[in-house]
Amino acid sequence: MDKTLVKGLSVLEFLVNSVTPCSVSDVAQAFSLVPSNAHRTLKTLVALGYARQSTDARYQASLRLFELGSKVVGTLDIRHVAHQPMAALATATLETIHLVVRDGDQVVYLDKIDSPQPVAAYSHIGGRAPAQCVASGKVLLAYALPDDKAQALAWLRSTVPALQSYTAFSHLKHGALLDDLLQVREQGYALNRGEWREDVSGLGAPVFDGRGQVVGALGISLPSIRASAERLPELIAPLNEAAASTSALLGYRPGAIAPVPVFNTKSMSKA
Repeated sequence: MDKTLVKGLSVLEFLVNSVTPCSVSDVAQAFSLVPSNAHRTLKTLVALGYARQSTDARYQASLRLFELGSKVVGTLDIRHVAHQPMAALATATLETIHLVVRDGDQVVYLDKIDSPQPVAAYSHIGGRAPAQCVASGKVLLAYALPDDKAQALAWLRSTVPALQSYTAFSHLKHGALLDDLLQVREQGYALNRGEWREDVSGLGAPVFDGRGQVVGALGISLPSIRASAERLPELIAPLNEAAASTSALLGYRPGAIAPVPVFNTKSMSKA
């Protein structure tokens, strides 16, 4: 390991995390360096464009990091990034795993891993489903809602103008759907109990990018006969972990929004 490179990157991270510009002595004290060594490291960061020096001989990180970070984020492929967490989730649950994005009032399946069990929920990559009827779609609708409830209802009516009765459990009134989505926002995950296909249930959790915006959702689909009150709480923890891992790989850091909470068993009776 190159110790000089490690020191330089450590000092750079120190500048990034510092609330105020740092002096040479601040850096020297933080890393147990002699002042001349700390000064040389800071001058090197300035020369490379990663730090800037103020008129009072203090140093802070430059926008070079933002520039490079933006380029990295632009090259990230959510499908590629999510596949490893999806594989881990599939191994942990033995159920069908989906990665979806929203296209208007529908979700599009970008990737999937099928369940190895003989009775499973099936779909295909590139396929679509009504967003209001599947768990991953509910997540994407919920996190797109305006904060004001009246505006949220108006947005929902324009985004999903026609609520169809796919099964006896499908939402047919925008007000009831909004209440469901607001609960999704509150608890951080969504449930689907046979709302699109009566024999298929599911759970969904949001995937965030480095800006804290929801850019997709991970979902677990399973036959309704396996979606018992005992089974669902066992699925939400690994789902949250996979969604959090994917978000982290996309540059998301906790603190931008509230973290996904633990499973809320009360929602099961309302789903």
